[in-house]
Amino acid sequence: MNITIVGTGYVGLVTGTTLAELGNSVYCVDIDEKKVEGMKNGIVPIYEPNLEEMFLRNIQSERLFFTTDLKEALDKSEVIYLALPTPPGEDGSADLSYVLKVAHDIGEMMTEYKVIVNKSTVPVGTADKVRKVIASKTKIPFDVVSNPEFLREGFAVEDSMNPARVVVGSSSETAKDIMAKIYQPFTNTGVPIIFMDEKSSELTKYASNSFLAVKITFMNEIANYCEKVGADVDKVRLGMGSDDRIGHRFLFPGIGYGGSCFPKDVKALIKSGKDDDFDFQILQATEKVNIAQKVILVSEIEKYFKGDLEGKKIAVWGLAFKANTDDIREASSLDNIALLTAKGAKITAYDLIAEENVKKLLGDKIKYANTMYDALEGADALFIATEWPEFKNPNFDLMAKKMKNKVIFDGRNMFPLEVADQNGFYYKSIGRKTILN
Repeated sequence: MNITIVGTGYVGLVTGTTLAELGNSVYCVDIDEKKVEGMKNGIVPIYEPNLEEMFLRNIQSERLFFTTDLKEALDKSEVIYLALPTPPGEDGSADLSYVLKVAHDIGEMMTEYKVIVNKSTVPVGTADKVRKVIASKTKIPFDVVSNPEFLREGFAVEDSMNPARVVVGSSSETAKDIMAKIYQPFTNTGVPIIFMDEKSSELTKYASNSFLAVKITFMNEIANYCEKVGADVDKVRLGMGSDDRIGHRFLFPGIGYGGSCFPKDVKALIKSGKDDDFDFQILQATEKVNIAQKVILVSEIEKYFKGDLEGKKIAVWGLAFKANTDDIREASSLDNIALLTAKGAKITAYDLIAEENVKKLLGDKIKYANTMYDALEGADALFIATEWPEFKNPNFDLMAKKMKNKVIFDGRNMFPLEVADQNGFYYKSIGRKTILN
């Protein structure tokens, strides 16, 4: 099948590459000429494990194409996926201007039946809005489908090739048949395709992400309470997760959630509720707790240094909002860096994958190290903000030699307590006792 993907961000590029891998001819459209030219030459514009290999393979097999010409791609395809940004406005609402602008253009350009698939995360009722915009520009028949993505950054290729389920919202039998054909390689291996109405499909994405945000935040509150009463959150987490009604995933405490999905989707669902005179009290509490959780260790750092951070050198390991991505949107590292520098601390950070994105944002306001150990040179303390695998088993002897003080503030609980203790470090993590060496 010939398919067009409009937008080549995380969702669009991974979706397009996956659909090409399944044997379709996929035309990816983006307005950024430099980006498109780079992709034509085999340059992947985002970091995502295992994406580059699949990307290059499908370009070479002539199943994956890139263009800035929407009309050209539209004319070649029966199915048009919209994978466009829906950034939050100041009031938390999802900005649909990109989606509706492309819908307007499609309405003016289409010459035959098309299926328009909303892949972007959008509020309930967006399919109706897209349908209305297109219908105002053409009399040619078309269908609008809601087909939300459930990709985890850092595991997006794995998730796209091995989905837990495929959700399709449509009131058209013709469109359902076409979507079933696209996803047949998955359903043939037992992956369920769940058909529903468009509004239910749109809400399914928001409800899923918001529930996971609540689960993370609940565990962070339990971790904070553990510290108050002397319990160990690692043991509590294992005890909870062994209940199959709860499960082990998303029970790891830390310095809050970030990224391009959870913060934005929680805000958008809260705002959508308010627009419909509905009060999402749990989500409002979740958002409030998460904001505080992201910088919960700063007060501990201040306490350790007796309230004086002026001139203190803090090494930061990790800048991305999570491991295996270069995405720094709503990253906890940035909140902590901003607060620490405001209090006079000097930051040297290490994250080779996300560094360039942070440089675009912060420039020379902080220093950047070439290795995790270089960041520790003369450091008064280490702050761990991202759970990159390379941080899990470091050379503690080398760390001790590099650092001015053997002090670690760990926002991701990377080390067993006994390891920090055996190596003589002061070690403050989340929801566990503090090692006071």
